[in-house]
Amino acid sequence: MLTNAEDADIPAIVSLLNRAYRGSGAEAGWNSEAGYIAGDRTTEALLRADLLAHPAASLLKWIDPESKETTGCVWLQPLGTGQWYMGSLATDPVRQNAGAGRKLLEAAEQYVRAKGGDRIRITVVNVRDTLIAWYERRGYTLTGETEPFPYDDDRFGTPLRDDLMFVVMEKWL
Repeated sequence: MLTNAEDADIPAIVSLLNRAYRGSGAEAGWNSEAGYIAGDRTTEALLRADLLAHPAASLLKWIDPESKETTGCVWLQPLGTGQWYMGSLATDPVRQNAGAGRKLLEAAEQYVRAKGGDRIRITVVNVRDTLIAWYERRGYTLTGETEPFPYDDDRFGTPLRDDLMFVVMEKWL
């Protein structure tokens, strides 16, 4: 079940994002960035600052219907003219191979549709071939656009490679 995250949920969501994006060893999911970006993906302070800076955005949490635990999250932000940005889509790495990410993505797309959106834009680090292919199987297409990687901003971790950038993908709903 997808619901709005509250301030009290921020510590659990930050932990989830850091495990999902930068986990290693037993905590690594199939799409971990740990091989090319070191450090935390986010902090409580950064996530709260992003929420304050983008009041129209929604940070949503996925609640497992059986355990009632937060096992996923997603950031959705309207960009105008029916387009939404989706970021920070993450599921508990332990549950990734059970289809949790697919269910969360479908719920996020349904949320955007219910808010009047007709397309979703995402950015993915260019070297995450497996993740890009996962999104392509779900109807997202590469737009040909790229965005620079923030090498001068260590708030999101330390890049371990000098060839990182973001590719832009989009899906019409």
